[in-house]
Amino acid sequence: MDPDCLFCKINAGEIPSTKVYEDDDVLAFKDIDPQAPIHFVIIPKKHYDSVLSVPAGDPIISHIMTVANRLALKYDIADAGFRLVNNCGAAGGQTVPHLHFHLLGGRDMQWPPG
Repeated sequence: MDPDCLFCKINAGEIPSTKVYEDDDVLAFKDIDPQAPIHFVIIPKKHYDSVLSVPAGDPIISHIMTVANRLALKYDIADAGFRLVNNCGAAGGQTVPHLHFHLLGGRDMQWPPG
């Protein structure tokens, strides 16, 4: 845990969130500034600064994809389509230095995204 990390504090329960999924390795919660009717943030409980910090062979990315799949099915956005986004680095739009994915759905997604 990084004591200065917003998402580590959410994971530790120091900052409240609306959880939509949790297991031993992953937490998913509603985004506080939703950009779609369904907008969840999926984080590993272990702190990684970004996708670039995940060691080769670590199964966390695969597990996050499985969780995203489960959430898309549970919240009925799998058939209509959804977007799964990972921003990496400041120029890539990453505002919290903790690996995370945004799951967005419930509306048509436009391209390019931003």
